[in-house]
Amino acid sequence: MRKNKSGSGRNPFREIRESRALYLLMLPSFVLFLCFMYYPMYGIIIAFKNFKPAQGIWGSEWVGISNFIQFFRSYQFWPVIRNTLIISLYTILVTFPLPIMLALMCNQMKALRFKKLFQVSTYLPHFISTVVMCGMIILFLSPSAGIIAKAAQLFGYQMPNLMGSAEAFPHIYVWTEVWQHLGWDSILYIAALSSVDPAFYEAATVDGATKWDKIRYIDIPSLVPTAIIMFILRMGSVMSVGFEKVYLLQNTLNSSSSEIISTYVYKMGLVSNQYSLSAAIGLFNNLINLVLLILVNRIAGKISDTALV
Repeated sequence: MRKNKSGSGRNPFREIRESRALYLLMLPSFVLFLCFMYYPMYGIIIAFKNFKPAQGIWGSEWVGISNFIQFFRSYQFWPVIRNTLIISLYTILVTFPLPIMLALMCNQMKALRFKKLFQVSTYLPHFISTVVMCGMIILFLSPSAGIIAKAAQLFGYQMPNLMGSAEAFPHIYVWTEVWQHLGWDSILYIAALSSVDPAFYEAATVDGATKWDKIRYIDIPSLVPTAIIMFILRMGSVMSVGFEKVYLLQNTLNSSSSEIISTYVYKMGLVSNQYSLSAAIGLFNNLINLVLLILVNRIAGKISDTALV
């Protein structure tokens, strides 16, 4: 048993008794988490069965990894994986550093009223529902009646049908994500900067440091631990691109670049009634995310001594 500094062994049961009031407060959340998160996980068994609703999960035929092999041999396997990785990595490449830059910029604003107005204006798009957001995107990018097309016509330019372009879809998805969630994603970094001791800035001013010197030697090092943790979490969901937005923006013209794992699972499971195949695809997706999360977490822990555990 590991010893503490005083030399006496730790008694976990004694610690639980001493903190029993806190554990009782935590009990309802634990029960809800157990019932709605862990108990339904037994349903992944259908990924290894030929599931038929009339026979139930346990009564359906066991087929092993046949559903996984079917997905790997499908002509949609590589296009779906490629589209998911392109959109996900493109999103991380753009949306990960921009909130940090926005937080650094907000931290340098001295006019308090303008700072609050700027922050609120960047937060507000986050609260627009996905359905409304996608409707706005489709209307704005309409080649005939969209506001952007009307503005382009004033200069004699005919706007192309961007929503029908497979090449344009990843750019539309990523940069509308930036507009909607940039301000909200910066809140965590702004909170980290607000915890920096003002004495550091005062000492830097006395030493003749410029504004850029303060950002480089005070602000950025203060954000590094938070940024590493956020990067680990983002890489742990690299294969999980949001379903709602992609599905609402998807059409037959851009499907070659907008068909991702989540939309493919939906079409296989609920549209084609191939429940076992869709469960196998979803399980494969989650396993890849888990492996990436563990790998990136270990690398980050070795490089920077900052990790989830």
